[in-house]
Amino acid sequence: MNRILPFLAGVLACVALKAHAEAFPSTYQAPVGPPVLLKNATVLTGDGQRLDNASIYLADGKVTWVGSGEVAPNTRIVDATNQWITPGLIDVHSHLGVYPSPGVAAHSDGNEATAPVTAEVWAEHSVWPQDPGFTRALAGGVTALQILPGSANLFGGRGVTLKNVPSISYQGMKFPDAPYGLKMACGENPKRVYGGRNQAPSTRMGNVAAYRSAWIRAQRYQADWDRYNQAVTDAAAAAEGDSSGASVASALLTNTPPRRNLELDTLAGALRGDILVHMHCYRADEMLTILDMAEEFGYRVGTFHHGVEAYKVADELAANGVCGALWADWWGFKIEAYDGIQENIALVDRPQGGCAIVHSDSDEGIQRLNQEAAKAMLRGNRAGLDIPPERAIRWITSNAAKSLGIDDYTGSLAVGKMADVVLWNQDPFSVYAKPLQVYIDGVLRFEVGNPALNPQSDFELGQLVEAAQ
Repeated sequence: MNRILPFLAGVLACVALKAHAEAFPSTYQAPVGPPVLLKNATVLTGDGQRLDNASIYLADGKVTWVGSGEVAPNTRIVDATNQWITPGLIDVHSHLGVYPSPGVAAHSDGNEATAPVTAEVWAEHSVWPQDPGFTRALAGGVTALQILPGSANLFGGRGVTLKNVPSISYQGMKFPDAPYGLKMACGENPKRVYGGRNQAPSTRMGNVAAYRSAWIRAQRYQADWDRYNQAVTDAAAAAEGDSSGASVASALLTNTPPRRNLELDTLAGALRGDILVHMHCYRADEMLTILDMAEEFGYRVGTFHHGVEAYKVADELAANGVCGALWADWWGFKIEAYDGIQENIALVDRPQGGCAIVHSDSDEGIQRLNQEAAKAMLRGNRAGLDIPPERAIRWITSNAAKSLGIDDYTGSLAVGKMADVVLWNQDPFSVYAKPLQVYIDGVLRFEVGNPALNPQSDFELGQLVEAAQ
């Protein structure tokens, strides 16, 4: 019996752990490439610094040094004189793969518009890796992106962060160790979708009531799991002093794990802080309501997306550590988007605590995130806010990485971070700027004029040849 006790205690512990084990894990493995020295460039590090006539060394998939240092004999040297270097760009709001090109009904996989709460669905299970949009985004300097469900639902499901690399499977693109996001939406979209079917919610007050009901269910579910896990821990501890094994046997018989619920798994993960909340929300008053609701249920809103009225509550966002993922100048396409201004991003980017991000929500806009950021920088400077390139680059690099919970790995050119790097022909905030080279984990993935590094999806192969015949 003494030999069986540790085994039985282990069984109890494993039941608790496996109930929430990660499914569909990342299989991405960074390829090995030669060291690279990019020298004599203007470097925007992504963390607020600008270095003129500087060099950066990439080795073993990491940023090894910026400025000066030792170089291995087999290093590939790139003369970047009169060129600019930035971290790889990151788009926190994309639907590539779930609304891929060509845009046909068979490819419409972004909205599970069958119920207001569909937190059980995961966007990655709709991602089509053959979407040509991924390679177009790579040519625009995008090295990582979050794929989100659409905004038809109050709780649309989990988003996934991808490395922008070719792969047969989405698992081969999943950013290792990136937390999941939870897509939520407020305002017109969910009430229009379900109110149009004579279902609830059909009003904004119905939206909020349905959120709160879902969070109450999630709190109860989380409490059930907490009690079960504590019982397992107590039983394992008791087993060490119980030579008869009675306590372990009793625990095996009475401590049945709660029944799994995929919807509540996701919501409970957000309550615990393991899953980051990304909230589609336009109006300032609704953002404040959502912040109050987050306080009521003890979770944290990580990022408000779209937020054309975010400038009205910029101080509150900064005080709560909430990012604003915003457009440079999209506005007026529906009533809740009517009160937008082009200074929005610059005003949200408070010097103390502000976290402004330029996002795309577009298979075209993702190809020119640098130009979208340039427009926002221009409007901010015209308003007298003094936004230099080394500050604005954070909107599409380090702030975006913070929003996705991957800033320990990427988003800036700090030593030891992933060597996700873009070499530009000139100032990236120029309308004439183009990426010349794009590195992911130190490996050259795109190069202008190099067909071998201009990847095509299998879907595109032969398309142009057949069209010409």
